Amino acid sequence: MYHSSGNYEAFARPRKPERAERVRAWFVGAGLASLAGAAFLVRDAQVPGERITVLERLKLPGGALDGIKEPRKGFVIRGGRELEDHMECLWDLFRSVPSLEVEGASVLDEFYWLNKDDPNRSLQRVTENQGRDAGTDGLFALGDRAQKDIVKVFLATRGELEGKRIDEVFGREFLDSNFWLYWRTMFAFEEWHSALEMKLYLHRFIHHVGGLPDLSALKFTKYNQYESMVLPLTRWLMDQGVTFRFDTEVTDIDFDLTVRRKQATRIHWLDAGQPGGADLGEDDLVFATIGSLTENSDEGDQHTPARLDQGPAPAWDLWRRIAVKDPAFGHPEVFCGDIPASKWESATVTTLDERIPRHIQKIAKRDPFSGGVVTGGIVTARDSGWLLSWTVNRQPHFKQQPADQIVVWLYGLFVDRPGDYVKKPMQECTGEEITQEWLYHLGVPVADIPVLAAEAARCVPVMMPYITAFFLPRRAGDRPAVVPDGAVNFAFIGQFAETGRDCIFTTEYSVRTAMEAAYQLLGVERGVPEVFNSTYDIRTLLAAVSFLRDGAALDMPGPEFVRNRLLHRLEATEVGQLLEEFDLLKRDQQD
Repeated sequence: MYHSSGNYEAFARPRKPERAERVRAWFVGAGLASLAGAAFLVRDAQVPGERITVLERLKLPGGALDGIKEPRKGFVIRGGRELEDHMECLWDLFRSVPSLEVEGASVLDEFYWLNKDDPNRSLQRVTENQGRDAGTDGLFALGDRAQKDIVKVFLATRGELEGKRIDEVFGREFLDSNFWLYWRTMFAFEEWHSALEMKLYLHRFIHHVGGLPDLSALKFTKYNQYESMVLPLTRWLMDQGVTFRFDTEVTDIDFDLTVRRKQATRIHWLDAGQPGGADLGEDDLVFATIGSLTENSDEGDQHTPARLDQGPAPAWDLWRRIAVKDPAFGHPEVFCGDIPASKWESATVTTLDERIPRHIQKIAKRDPFSGGVVTGGIVTARDSGWLLSWTVNRQPHFKQQPADQIVVWLYGLFVDRPGDYVKKPMQECTGEEITQEWLYHLGVPVADIPVLAAEAARCVPVMMPYITAFFLPRRAGDRPAVVPDGAVNFAFIGQFAETGRDCIFTTEYSVRTAMEAAYQLLGVERGVPEVFNSTYDIRTLLAAVSFLRDGAALDMPGPEFVRNRLLHRLEATEVGQLLEEFDLLKRDQQD
């Protein structure tokens, strides 16, 4: 396996690997990583679909990419996905998956045209004082010390940040800035999360710094992530002959382990509760999704709080059983051993008439029933005790959604702090109480809140104990390599496998690990697309510096006559022209 960029490799078709016809592939879990891996085996490794089996404990595919209507509760989305142009492996995958919406188009075509015609942009990113504009004015408000903190982290080595928390490397000035407010609520970072992951995010999305204040960096699907991404991919795989075995929980994997060679020898599972499994030879390939963000998620309803489930967690228990067999298989306890640090709660609110949407429109500054972009991403209530953020995507968000309803998604980063209206921690609140708190920060008159929450909306809260488990401080080796050294017939995929070339909590990461696994185990003659190289582009870096300084020019040190001579010399150079282009060198400084 190797990495590449450019259309020479991107457009070429690999030749069929020598053992493509005789391998049998087993995927543990039916999340995006497994679905993508199966697709790459079919498309690029040219493995017959009939030789691929996906084993899933639940009754439907998709993993964390969900969206469903519960008959007695309402619509439920545990979380949404923020997408961007340069998810190279994701779009490489979906260029080959037929759209279910547009005849003759791929999912990528459909997505591309949608976002060309209806580009994303937030018209009010932050509120306070019950729905009033917080006046952040698109500025980052980073002082000199905070800017230096960012540069220091950006330039630090990975080793220097291993095991460290964000609040150990960033000072109070940074943590009080608008930049951190935008950043933490967009990506769900807490101050106690990994400084290393913060660094990786800065590098990965440096080209989108300017789009943070208004979320213009983002793109979204037409419907929820299940109907727009999982369903077309799953149907295409089934059309290729891939077998899905639902209600099948993989409980363990056996290995034959030596110093130089590692081979998976048996998969153990419970099929509808009955023990079973499969013996594995060298041509039986196992792609195991380890860990899970949404494991032990618990739904409440309009009148019942979601429960924090700290009991047995099958996905984590599987990784624990695997990890004890070899140090190269990672350390799951680093990620799943501190639920208070990894949990938060989301909720799906469905409005039932026109009363609440009127208040949504005041903040979104768009008609929520228009079918186009509404909030343009999350709106954060800066003064919320829960640090509440909410969003209304294009409506309808579900194909079955009635035309007079709006589906809203919201989440709180601080679920154990009292609310501002309800006066209770979010994790103790019913759906109706969460709706009340949201309506308060939406700016609904206080006297109207109880009636609207009870009569004009239905809410499903979801508590997720491990939702940011991968952001907990970690060190090298805590996540296993996608294909560990010496592995001949197995790979680890998903958010808790280590590629070293991308950042987690993205759809791209899941697809990238799957592509690397498939290409490496089958010897596919095609490069895995490089992570977009914006962090090495001087133009992108200069633009980011300008945005981080809120457009302020760089201060040139020294006496005025020396400064003027230096500016005069710079003006005629490529460097000077770049500094001027990105407003870091102002002409009026030269007068």
